[in-house]
Amino acid sequence: MNALIIFVLLLTLMLTGMPISISLGLTVLTFLFTMTTVPIESVALKLFTGIEKFEIMAIPFFILAGNFLTHGGVARRMINFASSMVGHWHGGLALAGVMACALFAAVSGSSPATVVAIGSIILPAMVRQGYPKRFGAGVITTSGALGILIPPSIVMVMYSVTTNTSVGKLFMAGVVPGLMLAFLLGLTTWYLARKHGYPRMAKASWGERWATFRKSAWGLLLIVIVMGGIYTGMFTPTEAAAVSAVYAFVIAVFVYKDLKLRQVGKVLLDSAAMSAMLLYIITNAVLFSFLMTSENIPQMMAEWITGQGLGVITFLLVVNILLLLAGNVMEPSSIVLIMAPILFPVAMKLGIDPIHFGILIVVNMEVGMCHPPVGLNLYVASGITKMGITELTIAVWPWLLTMLAFLVAITYIPQISLWLPNLIYS
Repeated sequence: MNALIIFVLLLTLMLTGMPISISLGLTVLTFLFTMTTVPIESVALKLFTGIEKFEIMAIPFFILAGNFLTHGGVARRMINFASSMVGHWHGGLALAGVMACALFAAVSGSSPATVVAIGSIILPAMVRQGYPKRFGAGVITTSGALGILIPPSIVMVMYSVTTNTSVGKLFMAGVVPGLMLAFLLGLTTWYLARKHGYPRMAKASWGERWATFRKSAWGLLLIVIVMGGIYTGMFTPTEAAAVSAVYAFVIAVFVYKDLKLRQVGKVLLDSAAMSAMLLYIITNAVLFSFLMTSENIPQMMAEWITGQGLGVITFLLVVNILLLLAGNVMEPSSIVLIMAPILFPVAMKLGIDPIHFGILIVVNMEVGMCHPPVGLNLYVASGITKMGITELTIAVWPWLLTMLAFLVAITYIPQISLWLPNLIYS
């Protein structure tokens, strides 16, 4: 009964148009102060201890690194490198967009940042080459979602904080699925371009490829620094985030010189604003998780599901449906912070690997970012392309179907997610 009251109250507040973070906080405080005898001191204590985790520090650092890279000319050089490698195939510039999104995802940790950085450069170029605007928008909107699957990923850090799962293992687990999804999105792009006879670029010589690689090497080196540092144990994922922020600042300001020192203040302020927003959501989600636990809701759900005889296959299907439905009304960070504490104990009771479960949630978030009504990537792409959400929704369908098929594979073939972390951490 208490669970029903909590969720009805949360849904009612959200339907008023109130931000999710405030809805969470008000739901918790209203329930605690009117229907329980939990002392105010324990609520305050939980509020501080819940966000006192070392891993949370990675979030503002990755946001800052992503903002430096977005403003620092890294994206343009990555696009040039990708174009030289795959531009001569059918739909060459579109394929370069997919490849550039995958490369930029590996240094930014954010999907909207990837869409903005790559899309704002490559979409006008695609239109000039004769691609339909709708096709280009579909490519960039969905490929930009790789930002939260290919490590480093802010959403993975949030899942780790919520469930006490290893961030390093999650990052390693995202590598193979990330590359696999990039390949599948590229394959879809190539097929559509070949079918409709979209333009190809002249084949670049190996000398031209080497030149574009050399110019983009400083940005690409960040992938090696972050993943190599975590893999070799030189630093933790949080320390890797701090290193990436400093490195991104140095290459944007002093190496590429695309970001002027006078612009650094604005980048810092934008990053601080975004970090504060996410930390506020996390704080309220910590309270919500505390309420769930104190009312034994996850444990009761676990007992009910196991009592119904639901096996792993059925449970994972239900999880996917729940998360896809949640993606209709919430953005990824809120979904992870609300749903993970509820679903995670059930998954553990059924013997599902926590790393596999984390990747499954992240892939669901990717799909959610590309479909209406609140798909974050749709709104970002809409701002770049000046297209309506309805038109963009039609544009992304071929790639969205590819992502849904990939989600099924990730859900029921855990080895895709677990092979690399098991190999490294064994």
